Amino acid sequence: MGFCKWVSLIFILNLFWPIPISSKSLSPNELAEISINFLNYAKEPELAKWMVDIRRKIHENPELGFEEFETSKLIRAELDKMGIPYKHPIAVTGVIGYIGTGEPPFVAIRADMDALPMQESVEWDHKSKIPGKMHACGHDAHVAMLLGAAKILQDHREELKGTVVLFFQPAEEGGGGAKKMIEAGALQNIDAIFGLHVSSGAPIGTVASRPGALLAGSGFFEAVISGKGGHAAIPQHTIDPILAASNVIVSLQHLVSREADPLDSQVVTVAKFQGGGAFNVIPDSVTIGGTFRAFSRKSFMQLKHRIEEVIRAQAAVQRCNATVDFFADNKIFFPVTVNNEVLHEHFVNVAGDMLGIKNIKHMEPLMGSEDFSFFSEAIPGYFFFLGMQNETRAKLENGHSPYFTINEDALPYGAALHASLATRYLLEYQPKSHLPKGKLHDEL
Repeated sequence: MGFCKWVSLIFILNLFWPIPISSKSLSPNELAEISINFLNYAKEPELAKWMVDIRRKIHENPELGFEEFETSKLIRAELDKMGIPYKHPIAVTGVIGYIGTGEPPFVAIRADMDALPMQESVEWDHKSKIPGKMHACGHDAHVAMLLGAAKILQDHREELKGTVVLFFQPAEEGGGGAKKMIEAGALQNIDAIFGLHVSSGAPIGTVASRPGALLAGSGFFEAVISGKGGHAAIPQHTIDPILAASNVIVSLQHLVSREADPLDSQVVTVAKFQGGGAFNVIPDSVTIGGTFRAFSRKSFMQLKHRIEEVIRAQAAVQRCNATVDFFADNKIFFPVTVNNEVLHEHFVNVAGDMLGIKNIKHMEPLMGSEDFSFFSEAIPGYFFFLGMQNETRAKLENGHSPYFTINEDALPYGAALHASLATRYLLEYQPKSHLPKGKLHDEL
């Protein structure tokens, strides 16, 4: 067998059989001390302020998916200052950094970088300077926390028993940046990956997640329903696409209420309806669009099939034609985000040591989606939510709101968790079969 094929086979085996290293390595108390020390380190005023400053710079200059050129430049400048080698560009604007030995095992920690196309309504000193663009989902904080983790890890690099890989990912908000990073080879040799997202509802100092399915798979659809326009006063001489589209929307709701198993959560939402521009003119066509979500591939594909079937059939009932587009070329179907069971145990141990077991919350699956799912579909992955609500302050708005804000006191927690999850993974887990010795990443 050729060397490359042999490495690939060993790598595939590694993905599914991480095993604990003998307890001779470090005692539970010594492992717990790593997590506690990292949090104390991250809370040092100088490091905490540094993360806040980075987050505010990114917030003032939000960039949409695959346009994160200045954000990427800022990240690379900070990595250069820390002496951390990296690859760039990955998937247009992405950056991948390396800390440690350059040898197996390899564990990745990820942050997304892109903003949203919306106008910020929060008035503060560091409000977005770019009209119509805003970091309304916390990705600016995610980048700051991953850079904070990078600083912690770089300052403790001599203690790493392997390599931590930093993923600064573009285009999470619908662009499928994770998928493009994978296509560019970002997961080569990676044994596991961790990601986080800030949570407006959970208290600061807490985290929330679950093993198994966490976030739904999602897709988008758009349909153009064509009829025959004319004067609204003589509808008998027209073929009304507005009436047809209305029947389509009502029928689509029955896909969940009357066809889906009540115990198999699914969603179909029509969020776009465009047609007509005058009170007395029936238009020639109407465009509708929306999203659909499910927690299994089978349910997702069945839903997709029935959406197209219902749109075409209901349009035909009203003598209209319909074309349906699922954006296969330029939109992404997001898989279900599934948390690896072994990594869940690792997360509970690490977060429990750092925050206390009572501050780890079990969460129910959410219908939201995340393109971290592409990573966790390819290799063992784990995604969790980081609390940032301070009960003594005003209630934080949810993500994708123009009033969304970040409690910057949460940044040290995210940085320390990233660093601790990665460091302890390298200490506690090793592949069942080792990759060949040698520096597989020459960047180091």
